[in-house]
Amino acid sequence: MPLQDFTPSEALTLGVELELQLLSTHDFDLAPQAEDLLRETAKHSGAWDIKPEITRSMIEIGSSIQRRHGPLREELRDMRNQLSRAARKLNIAIAGGGTHAYQQWSEQQIFPAERFRYISELYGYLAKQFTVFGQHVHVGCPDGDQALWLLHALSRYVPHFIALSASSPYVQGQDTGFDSARLNSVFAFPLSGRAPFVRSWEEFGGFFDKMTATGVVQSMKDFYWDIRPKPEFGTIELRVCDTPLSVDKAAALACYLQCICRQLREEKPFEPSEDDYLVYTFNRFQACRFGLDGEIVDPKTKQRSRLRDDILRTLTRLDEHALDLEALDATQLLRDSLFEGNDARWLRAQRAAMLPLPAVVEAAARRWGE
Repeated sequence: MPLQDFTPSEALTLGVELELQLLSTHDFDLAPQAEDLLRETAKHSGAWDIKPEITRSMIEIGSSIQRRHGPLREELRDMRNQLSRAARKLNIAIAGGGTHAYQQWSEQQIFPAERFRYISELYGYLAKQFTVFGQHVHVGCPDGDQALWLLHALSRYVPHFIALSASSPYVQGQDTGFDSARLNSVFAFPLSGRAPFVRSWEEFGGFFDKMTATGVVQSMKDFYWDIRPKPEFGTIELRVCDTPLSVDKAAALACYLQCICRQLREEKPFEPSEDDYLVYTFNRFQACRFGLDGEIVDPKTKQRSRLRDDILRTLTRLDEHALDLEALDATQLLRDSLFEGNDARWLRAQRAAMLPLPAVVEAAARRWGE
């Protein structure tokens, strides 16, 4: 199957997808009730959508196409409110967070859909271990060449989004020492990590043809890259964020990405190159392991700095763009979080208060509903 043409879309439009945990209100372990919730919400009001994910204890919600922070935040709040009402009827709760703190992957059930059965047969136990929860953000691009330029230019900002969104310190009942342990599960897949450094849609088509010829790839869905093009939508898709514990944080992260993309498009402060990826894996690891306290190496200057400081400097450069995009509330929320700490820190604080892990998950569910 040849690579499809890149569908033109309006530059800087946004779409947000959130993978969410379905929880038993009895013990706050994951509950395999996705089908029940999908039936209960089938007639929801709103332009957003809801669909299953790979295991039956998770769902994914997706926003409509948005252009500004305020309407996006209100739509996400509407999603949350309607889902919460439906969940209460089923005696389940909903939470954000990149991982569930103590679920056992071996107990998860693959959702009965052809695509998910295919993944399970191909990847074995990794499919059930993929019961992790992320936020994906789509940004509109006018054509494939511009999409690939923006994808590579954004590579140096990937650690920002990992650290700001990190909400997965606990796995299988243990503190992993990582702020974002979720990405370790994603990295286990063979077609994960970074996209190849190609600069034109024609060249990307040649790469895609070679991959499909090997039989390793059948469609763009088989690539689990940190940022990937979505030609059918006319977007690039950032996939490194953990699902935050609140929809307001999710909206702020999406608009931070929108502001960065606007600055890159209008100012072109640097030209992406293959050498930018020399420090990519190091920077990515630092953000996953240490969150906002990690270090980042600038691929151009080779200077090392604290990730928190690099984000703060970036936010300062974005003030004019945030003003024009009506996103100052979003960037201020992220500024505040640099000092308050990310969601991984919040979860650890609940645990430090001597709460057992089920109570920590219950607290996260309450925060999602606020």
